[in-house]
This record gives sequence, structure tokens and C-alpha cells, in this order.
Amino acid sequence: MVLPQGQLAVMDDPPWEGDERHRRLEDELAATRRRLADLEESDRQIHEFLATLAHELRNPLAPIRNAVSLLRLGGLSAAMIEWYSTVIDRQLAHLTRLVDDLLDVSRISSGKITIHREPVEMAPVVETAVDSSRPLIEARKHTLEILLPDEPLQVEGDPTRLSQILLNLLNNAAKYTPEGGGIRLAVAREGAQAVVRVADTGLGISAELLPRVFDLFTQGDRSLDRAEGGLGIGLALVRRLVEMHGGSVEAHSAGPGCGSEFVVRLPWLAAPPAPRDSSGERETQPLQPAGPRRVLVIDDNRDAADMMTVLLELWGHEVRIAHHGLEALDLAADYRPDAVLLDIGLPGMDGYEVAKRLRQLPGWDGVMLVAVTGYGQDEDLRRSRETGFDHHLVKPVEPLKLECLLASAR
Repeated sequence: MVLPQGQLAVMDDPPWEGDERHRRLEDELAATRRRLADLEESDRQIHEFLATLAHELRNPLAPIRNAVSLLRLGGLSAAMIEWYSTVIDRQLAHLTRLVDDLLDVSRISSGKITIHREPVEMAPVVETAVDSSRPLIEARKHTLEILLPDEPLQVEGDPTRLSQILLNLLNNAAKYTPEGGGIRLAVAREGAQAVVRVADTGLGISAELLPRVFDLFTQGDRSLDRAEGGLGIGLALVRRLVEMHGGSVEAHSAGPGCGSEFVVRLPWLAAPPAPRDSSGERETQPLQPAGPRRVLVIDDNRDAADMMTVLLELWGHEVRIAHHGLEALDLAADYRPDAVLLDIGLPGMDGYEVAKRLRQLPGWDGVMLVAVTGYGQDEDLRRSRETGFDHHLVKPVEPLKLECLLASAR
């Protein structure tokens, strides 16, 4: 640059390209460290979750195995047999809840949880949740206080999922409250919201955990002597279900040993539900005892098939068993059942294909096909309907429900 004589130019040094590159590298390095820390935390949570899952699955298996061993001894009184049977049934229900929780994790991750909206009165929702949680609350000798509004309080939502929200909060309170503690469930209208508060006198939540309490796989006290565990899924599911209902949920605690409170806020539904028009509905008659039915059981698990057969025969039904699809089709040609209990996960030819072929047999339009399976996702139910099943039951099947279905078979 040439300047006129007598003028002085003052210029800043141009920025050194290396400084900018150095800053970019530092930023990238910091971001990489954060990602590594997140991955390490995620890996720790997954390993902890798997360890917790193994622990939670083994817990109910221990009393089941012991009860079975005692039943094998024989010579037991009717009262003892009833007691052992009750233990097995209770622990089986616990195992079923664990499996349902695991399925809900999958649905949360894939966004496949659905709700069916309708006007819902909160009092029956509370009653259902309390009835389901009562065994745990009573086992831990807690006192439960329930406060409901004087007037009906309605929201728009799925009654089953709303009960699940409250059940998870009640179970969480019971698990993290030492024996003899107190739990309080209060429902009230606050402005344009229906507000549910579940408070306990339990272990409380630390300031470090409080912001993460609704995260998946997050748990508080993980000590080995904790009486009730869980998979760290319940509160994450609560938040997701509440948000799907257009609401919010928050947790409060003054710290360890000070108890906790969970507050659910849902949009209040002002208008009462329209009365149902029952003019076109036929009157439902009480279910009459089922006469003997001819039943075909198709299941590759021989123990499952044999135990189902024993149960059906005790009810007075005639039963035949097949363990795979081709055997079932051969048997079906000669044995004309009134109902078929068909497992989906058969080797070779699966239950869907077996159902299709059975429906193609002459005279099989009126035979009741019931899927009895461990597959219970929405997609499984859709496929069972499309392939000709009349009903879809998820294992373990409630015997009373099965008995009612067979009573309705022609």
C-alpha cells in the first residue's frame, strides 16, 4: 500500500488463523468429552437396570419354587394348599406386572403408546388404582388417606391409563416409605385443572436426583436391603402418560428423610358427558354355566398345553392337543372342536398361518379361534384379527376370562 508523503497508517495485525482453529478444536474436544460422559452414564444406567431386572425377576421366583416344593410333599391340609396357591398367584401377578413394565419401556421408546379419550370421572379412577395398590400398601403397614372432591370431577382421557398413572405413584410411595409410614392421595379442582397429589412420609428425594426423577431407569435408594425394588420405569411412564393427556407432573421433596410429593395436573372437563343412547343396545343376560365344549389346544410348550388341558377337563370340556401347526391341521380334519386355543409362536408354521388354514376348512366359519400367546402388542392384535381369530388373550391368561369365552362358544 502506497501512502502520500507525510501520512502514517496504523493497522491491526490480521488474526492468526491458528488461533481460530485452536478454539474450534477445543470446542470439539469439549463436546466429545460431554458425549463420552453421557455414553458412560447411559451405559452405567443400562448395566444397573439389567442387574435390577435380574434381581426383580428372581425375587418372585423364589417363593414360587418353594411353594411348589411344599406342594409336592403331599399330605397337606386344604388350608395349607390354599395358602401356597395364593402365594404362587400373588407372585405370578408381580411377574406379570414386571413384564408389562418392560413392554411399556419399548412402547415409550418407539412412541407406540396410545390412549383412547373419553369423558372420565376421577373417583372411579382413584378407586381402581387404590384397589390395585392396596396389597403392597397393607403389606408395608402404611396408612392411606384419600381425599376426593364433593362434586364429580371430570377429565378427558383413557380411564385405564389414568388409573395406571395413579397406581404407579401409589406404588412408588409405598416402595420408598418405611413400614408404618403414611400416604396421602388428594384430588381437587384448581381453576381449569384437575389436580392429583400423592404425598408420603418416606425416604424423600435428594436435590441431585430431583431433576432426573422422571428419567427412564432412574431410581433413588438402590441399597441391597430395599424391600421393594422396581425397574426405574414407573415414573418415566407416569410423565409420558400425563403429557399424552395434555397435563404435567412434578416432584417435590425437602430432601432425604423428608418424604416426597408428586403433583399431576390435567385439563378439567367442564361439560358433563352426554347420556348414552341405549335404545339400540340389546339387554345382556347373565352368563349361563357352559356345557361341555370340544376344545383343541395348540401349543408347542408341552407343560403349558398339559396344564391347560387339565384345567379345561376340570371344567368338563373334551380336549385334544397338538404341538405344531401340521399336527393341528391333521387333527382338525377329524376332530371338529367348538373352540381352538392357539399359540402364535409355533415352530415352523406360526399361529397366524395355522389360523388362516383352519378358517379355510369346510364348516369352520363358526368355530371360535382364540389366540393364547405371549405376543400382546397392538400390531399382534391387528394381525390376529386379520387372520381370523375371534379373540386374543395374552399369557398368563386369567382363567375366569377363558371360562367366559368358552361359555359363549357355539
